[in-house]
Amino acid sequence: MNILLKLFISLGSINVLSPVVAQTEASHWPDGPGKKLIQGQCTVCHQLNRITQSSGYTQAGWQELIATMVNLDGNPNREMIAAYLATHFPQSSKHSPHLLSGSTTITFKEWTVPTLGQRARDPMQTPDGAIWWAGQWGNLIGKIDPTNNEMTEYPLPVGSMPHSVTHDQAGNIWYTGNKNGTVGKLTPSTGELTTFKMPDPDAKDPHTAIFDSQGAMWFTLQHSNMVGRLIPQTGDIKLVTLPTKNSRPYGITLDTNGNPWVACNGSNCLIKVNSKTMQLHEYKLPDPATTVRRLDFASDGMLWYVNSSQGRLGRFDPVSGIAKEWPSPSGPESHPYAIAVVDNVIWYNESGMRPDTLVRFEPNTETFQSWPIPSGEVYAGIVRHMRATREGNLLIHQSSTNRIILVTPNRASNHNISIP
Repeated sequence: MNILLKLFISLGSINVLSPVVAQTEASHWPDGPGKKLIQGQCTVCHQLNRITQSSGYTQAGWQELIATMVNLDGNPNREMIAAYLATHFPQSSKHSPHLLSGSTTITFKEWTVPTLGQRARDPMQTPDGAIWWAGQWGNLIGKIDPTNNEMTEYPLPVGSMPHSVTHDQAGNIWYTGNKNGTVGKLTPSTGELTTFKMPDPDAKDPHTAIFDSQGAMWFTLQHSNMVGRLIPQTGDIKLVTLPTKNSRPYGITLDTNGNPWVACNGSNCLIKVNSKTMQLHEYKLPDPATTVRRLDFASDGMLWYVNSSQGRLGRFDPVSGIAKEWPSPSGPESHPYAIAVVDNVIWYNESGMRPDTLVRFEPNTETFQSWPIPSGEVYAGIVRHMRATREGNLLIHQSSTNRIILVTPNRASNHNISIP
């Protein structure tokens, strides 16, 4: 039985103490059947702003969304809770995206992962074609065999709360222990887990990792304001602190020379890490209000990034230091999040919209095209990381509804999409 189901098993009572902040927020909600149950139980796993900041749903929609978190089949309170939510947080269009048509067609293939409420995220493909993901809230990592759609989940050491997964050249799966200051390795052939503890107690939250061609793993630590390097053969970990306080290093990628580049989610900066010396070079982006979630290189050496706070797509030239940005189709509140460059075409998502939108940008013509991302019948999102497959397709996810999604572009001359 997963941990979220255990927490919700007593949904018929309200004997769980919720945080003061949640009680304060709920006190402003309209009275009615279901209010106290929501106040007492939903806050076991998340704050109530997950509800108030949503786009709202019908009663059936709320029931479907809740079902991705906990199994309430047969529970007499299910309809009461869903009815209250549908009455006071009905479906709305306040976060509707501005969708643009174009000549590219795509298909989405979805997998719904087994453990409820795990917040599945950050899928990636290994050399054997398997797809792996991190189930952050479920404290697990998982594998999909695309040939038969079989899924396997691997529990992690208590408190790991993996933020992301990556793989080394040997096919081992690595995760970042975002809550217990570790990085870990799973050997798929044996199921053996090996963990590496951060050498500095201030290094609390390994975030996103990537391997270079020499076998070193580079990773960010967002709230610790650090970048790290692990040499797997020796277990040696070296950490460096970013020059600007609260830069919040987030996404990470490599240039053609194997130097890591890091996105700043708390400041208007991009960071280049010298792969030999670990010396940091900070590049300031023009708008001081900029924050960057993730970034990726194109084959011409241009670094593409999402200006998340300003709702723009950006391109940075590492040689000249010049940045150029384009407004995202859904505007300043669109909050671009994940990004990947595939065949020199830019893909990213607008995480502030409901539905979460997948956006394609063609650099040669400077044109956008966008699609709503399927997530069952609810628009809960969101894509937090995306990566290309070896076939040139795209792996994304919808963390709030436990879905891993394969996006296959069809180079056709119409703008319809199909969802198998």
